[in-house]
Amino acid sequence: MQKYLFILSIISITIGCSCNNQQEITPIKQPNIILIMGDDMGYSDLGCYGGEIKTPRLDKLAADGLQFTQFYNTARCCPTRASLLTGLYPQQAGVGHMMSDRGTPAFKGDLSNKAVTIAEVLKGAGYSTYMTGKWHVTPYVVENPDKKNWPLQRGFDRFFGMISGAGSFYDPRSLALDNEYIAPREDFYCTTDFTNQAIEYIEGHSSDNPFFLYLSYTAAHWPMHAPADAVAKYKGYYDQGWDTMRATRYNRMKEIGLIKPEWEMTPRDSFVEPWNDDITDRAWELANMEVYAAMVTLMDEGIGRVVDLLETKGALNNTLIFFLQDNGACAEELGWVKATSEADAIPMQPGQLQTAMVPTITRDGKPVKVMRDGWPGPPEGYTAYGLNWANASNTPFREYKHWVHEGGIATPLIVHWPARIQPGEDFRLEPSHLIDIMATCVEVAGAAYPLNYKGNSITPLEGKSLLPVFDNKKLDREAIYWEHEGNRAVRMGSWKLVSKANKRRSFIWDKTDELDVEYWELFDMDKDRTEMNNIAADYPELVEEMAAKWLTWAQRTGIIPRPG
Repeated sequence: MQKYLFILSIISITIGCSCNNQQEITPIKQPNIILIMGDDMGYSDLGCYGGEIKTPRLDKLAADGLQFTQFYNTARCCPTRASLLTGLYPQQAGVGHMMSDRGTPAFKGDLSNKAVTIAEVLKGAGYSTYMTGKWHVTPYVVENPDKKNWPLQRGFDRFFGMISGAGSFYDPRSLALDNEYIAPREDFYCTTDFTNQAIEYIEGHSSDNPFFLYLSYTAAHWPMHAPADAVAKYKGYYDQGWDTMRATRYNRMKEIGLIKPEWEMTPRDSFVEPWNDDITDRAWELANMEVYAAMVTLMDEGIGRVVDLLETKGALNNTLIFFLQDNGACAEELGWVKATSEADAIPMQPGQLQTAMVPTITRDGKPVKVMRDGWPGPPEGYTAYGLNWANASNTPFREYKHWVHEGGIATPLIVHWPARIQPGEDFRLEPSHLIDIMATCVEVAGAAYPLNYKGNSITPLEGKSLLPVFDNKKLDREAIYWEHEGNRAVRMGSWKLVSKANKRRSFIWDKTDELDVEYWELFDMDKDRTEMNNIAADYPELVEEMAAKWLTWAQRTGIIPRPG
């Protein structure tokens, strides 16, 4: 049956696709699949999406492949990972919020046994499966953890990375190799070591069967950590400040055709200071952005090393590579983190496991300082680049990580597959979502998505294969939905209905705005993707229809009734 499905898949690919010059594409065998994700990055950070950060390797993958302009995530790290891995909405996968149990299956805070991962499905189609990086779809427990939802128990042959989410790039908590926690090597740095291990897995893959690699970077999530030589390349790069950065990116995005000229630039966030020579902590602010840019460039260089290895092995042509980001830019400013006093900074023993998200002391004995008490870059500084730069990273959109306006959920998606996608393709404008990655992998691998797995009934796949979009065709889909922390949205064709929960700044240091109230806004995304002109009052029947669809979806996926 599996072989039959694979043959049908190849026939459909061969018949259904043509490149720009209308030549027939030769049938291809199962591709290797590499799924790469960045962390806490803005829509316009990459060079190929309008940014000034140096990302030549991703820019080259985009130039030789496809750039999706309306691809969406879930606005938060762990829900995105759950959705990406399973092809379901995050609540269906048990991860509607973070890694705590809120009392319902949708908000269990642990990957559901009614969901299967891409790795589990692809193993059934003969793939070897590898992962390096951030897992973050099961609770982090130090002593005697239940490992039922660790990577090796969810379909991966090998794993190296973090079981939990955030942590020091030099000394991360929850670092694990396969099924055991480990201490980092000397001179450890997350981006470099995750890349190194990915390369080791590819080099060690000697069998004829294809492989699936999930490379889940922590860059550029806080803390702002990067080696000094990488940061030095950006010294002075941002001296003109965030206002100029936003304006420059906005103009570049229009020039390359990524956004329409009629889409207005959103005004500077009301909590962002105008940039001038008197800016508060000017040197510290600049250092944060310089380190952030260095973190992104180091990730890009790591991706380049993976691509170079594939080319050396003769495997690049038939390797399907995806790159995307887990949520929009992060405006969090770590005001909730308690600073460590010198007296509390107890030195760690050699080989001791790091269990703290914010370490009290570095491995070489320096007390860790948070936000403005510290300096971006080295291990003893634990800072975030915060609201000011996040507003610019998300050019030209509204809001950030946590919210479901475009600044929270819009992500680049780069797709590279030389055997199937020809260079010189245009942007892909079709609205699509994380749930579509699993469906795409299932089709190209000739795999079978199961009805039952390990004795559990499996929730039907929500996503749509993106293969038609590769050929510039539309998907047959009624709507895409979101819910996160009470923020709600539904995208139906060019229409987007969105609502923001009351407290707008609960995750930003000393900046709260209680004036916002829950209500629906309606936008025509063809004319107004920056969500500047709410036209809900002009289309009351459409608002009612879309709101009803959202409610039906929320009840079906377990969001309603909401815990508590």
